[in-house]
This record gives sequence, C-alpha cells and structure tokens, in this order.
Amino acid sequence: MKLCTLVLVVAALFLVSGCGKPATETANRTPVSAPAATATPDEFASARAIYAKHCLGCHGQEGKGGPVKTPEGNRLKVPSLTEGHALKHVDADFVDQIEEGGDGMPKFKDKLTLDEIHLMVRFVRHEFQGK
Repeated sequence: MKLCTLVLVVAALFLVSGCGKPATETANRTPVSAPAATATPDEFASARAIYAKHCLGCHGQEGKGGPVKTPEGNRLKVPSLTEGHALKHVDADFVDQIEEGGDGMPKFKDKLTLDEIHLMVRFVRHEFQGK
C-alpha cells in the first residue's frame, strides 16, 4: 500500500511539474516568425510632390486657400479646395483651370503632363474633399 501511494505521489509530482510550463515550452521549439509587413504604396506620392512644388504656396497645406500676395506684389483671394465652388466643379472644370489658369492662377499645361493634371484632380478630390 505504501509503495502504491509513493508511486501515485511521484506520478502526481511529475504531472504537476509538467503542467506548470507554458505550452510553447513543451511543444515544438521551432520559432514562429510573424508574416513580413508589406508597405502600402502611396497612390498620391507624386501628386503630393507636385502640390508641394506648385500649389502649396497659394492653396496652403490644408487646401483652404485665402488671401495671398504673389511674388509680383498682387493680392489674390485663392479659393478653397475643401468647400464652396470647388465641391460643385466637375473634374473637367478642374482640368481646364489647372491647364489654362485664370483669375490669378498661372497655367500649368506647359509644366505638367495631362496625366499629372488628372492625378492632381484625383488628389484634390481625395485629399481635400474626401471623395
């Protein structure tokens, strides 16, 4: 009877000592690596650069426009790209305005390709109008 009790106590100790370890220690010890993170390409990276170079000075970081003094000394009231008329214009109106300029805005048809101009329209819609 004492032998049987001793065997049961040893077995219980063995069982309890094994249960205290996390499953990862008793299971396969091969390290599991997380899937590699993939970068999401910025569809508007080049548009951001174009905006910074040609548009930021007048339309501002947030596209709100406002009063601006040109290098020639003229004062302009630059329209917002985030509200008002800009929300009502169709894409073709934006393309025409960027290409031909007008109302104090310089024309960009000789500085930007048609693809870049269309990209800028999509950028304005996405970045400033939430579309």
